[in-house]
Amino acid sequence: MPAPHPEVTGFFDEATHTITYLLRDPGSRACAVIDSVLDFDYASGRTDSRSAQAVIDHITREALDLQWILETHVHADHLSAAPLIQQSLGGKIGIGERITVVQTTFGKIFNEGTRFQRDGSQFDQLFHEGDRFAIGGLEGRVLHTPGHTPACLTYVIGDAAFVGDTLFMPDFGTARCDFPGGSAETMFDSVQKILSLPEETRIFVGHDYKAPGRDHYAWETTVGAQKALNVHVGAGRSRAEFVAMRQARDALLDMPRLIIPSLQVNMRAGQMPEPDDNGISYLRVPVNGI
Repeated sequence: MPAPHPEVTGFFDEATHTITYLLRDPGSRACAVIDSVLDFDYASGRTDSRSAQAVIDHITREALDLQWILETHVHADHLSAAPLIQQSLGGKIGIGERITVVQTTFGKIFNEGTRFQRDGSQFDQLFHEGDRFAIGGLEGRVLHTPGHTPACLTYVIGDAAFVGDTLFMPDFGTARCDFPGGSAETMFDSVQKILSLPEETRIFVGHDYKAPGRDHYAWETTVGAQKALNVHVGAGRSRAEFVAMRQARDALLDMPRLIIPSLQVNMRAGQMPEPDDNGISYLRVPVNGI
């Protein structure tokens, strides 16, 4: 019996090359949002809700029932709009239970005080490997796929898998593994877990940057295409070959432009740090700290 085929709409944010996904149960009005974006201008320190509002407007226009706001991991390249979407439409905010490792690591780096809880309590649901959850009549399944970060998850919902930053389009490869808690060895193993899904499984990637020679953005592929064509892990590339390639490549990469604000906000489930006594929230910049 074929797996259910949820309806998936991608909202591309060119400023951060992030795709936010709206998944709908075709048998009901239930839906989920995966990896939302809060627009942020670093120079001015100002946020904007235009990217999130496009998703909110779509859900409202279609009279959908938002049940989940899912994060594949603590993103280092964009801020999450999960609280804004939740305030507008409801739904539970979920992330992997290893968020506590990320909170502990970056709580130290940003010298957070005791008010910052490192137990994941900012989120409504902490998912473990193998957990199952419902979106209307659809069943979601959780795969723990670390390597890019310790808390990375893949959500398998019907014939769709949302892999976050673990895999990119086949012509672009995989994500970096050099952040604190990352591991190229672990990433390779996580990719194999994803590639063990049925070959017709649709893969929805977290970012796209247009691979050389491609003139358009793309974010949907399949397990079969990844196995055959992924330039980093496809065609039977060995674990040792992948690790050597990934480590050499990561050594040349700059830090993401929004890593400093993103980590501080996203480890709080999209909330800004508590305001100072003047009512303004502040973000810390750890000099030589990352």
